[in-house]
Amino acid sequence: MYEGVIQELIDELSRLPGVGPKSAQRIAFYLLQTEDDQAKKLAQVLLEVKERVRFCETCGNVAEETLCNICRDARRDRTYICVVEESKDVQAIERTREFRGLYHVLGGAISPIEGIGPDNLRIKELMVRLSNPDIQEVIIATDPNLEGEATATYLTRMLSPLGIKITRLASGLPVGGDLEYADEITLGRAFEGRRSVN
Repeated sequence: MYEGVIQELIDELSRLPGVGPKSAQRIAFYLLQTEDDQAKKLAQVLLEVKERVRFCETCGNVAEETLCNICRDARRDRTYICVVEESKDVQAIERTREFRGLYHVLGGAISPIEGIGPDNLRIKELMVRLSNPDIQEVIIATDPNLEGEATATYLTRMLSPLGIKITRLASGLPVGGDLEYADEITLGRAFEGRRSVN
């Protein structure tokens, strides 16, 4: 244990996701050794993020205005909505440059262990958006883990009566992976999602 403010800094840093006590200590000592203007810039940016960044009123993505840049973009195909868990998922899909529709960020996934149920997610807001008759397809792009699958199943049950096409992102083998190391579920999904090559 360090004394005073250095221990407070380590404690606060270790609250960040993915940062354990050792990493927090390394970051704290790195910050101590940086120039004053660098540390001040970091502090300033942290405060600005808290003041200026909000969530898009339409999709729930991070934004500095009422609407995010994707919802404001008139070139986007407004007949497709891709449902994701978090804003970071939007960025991951955008990097592929394959999807030109709109998004809906749930703000998490159903996880009874963590006390997160459907009412804690932005599902009601999704249902309101889907009352628009122009929507042709909802793509469910939740994580392929237990919580993501539970969320996808719940959404499928909720959305099916609306008569809108519902699809789920394919999952399977990663590029560069070996069959012998794939688990049964991943390999099974790869078979289910197979496509013609001729």
